Amino acid sequence: MTFIWILLAIVVVVAIFGITIYNRLVALRQAVNQAWGDIDVQLKQRYDLIPNLVETVKGYASHERETLEAVTQARQQAIDASSLQDQQQAENLLTGALRQLFAVAEAYPDLKANQNFLELQRELSDVENKIAAARRFFNNSVAELNTAVEQFPAVLFAAPLGFSKKEYFEVDVDDRAKVEAAPDVSF
Repeated sequence: MTFIWILLAIVVVVAIFGITIYNRLVALRQAVNQAWGDIDVQLKQRYDLIPNLVETVKGYASHERETLEAVTQARQQAIDASSLQDQQQAENLLTGALRQLFAVAEAYPDLKANQNFLELQRELSDVENKIAAARRFFNNSVAELNTAVEQFPAVLFAAPLGFSKKEYFEVDVDDRAKVEAAPDVSF
């Protein structure tokens, strides 16, 4: 009879322990999802600003068609991205295209003095800062989830319960050079 009580107590402790681990993993997964939602909101704001910025530059720099088209195409790729990896690549391209657009704007003093352009540039800079902060928060949430999924004893429960490691949202090593490189502007 004592053996049955001991066995029952062990089963109850393991069940409580499993439930605790499961609830922690669920909370961490929700934090990752919420953090991605924050990034998504900021990216949508960025996408909404870009057409206005392109139109403003277009009025001053109509012969910079290639740069304007590159920004528009990069924006569309970012909107259409379906996976985290596609989103990362598209965002890297968009960041590079926007850098090129601002480099073109440097060559037009009237455009640089245009209040509408300056306001759009300020708003875009603000959104970029918010995106960077949201990415840091997302990556921190992913790190917490990934650590929890790999730690013992959660590692015993994670895979069978459907929890797996998530990817970070960061610039790829190959794309980092493209994003950080000075834009090529020719007239």
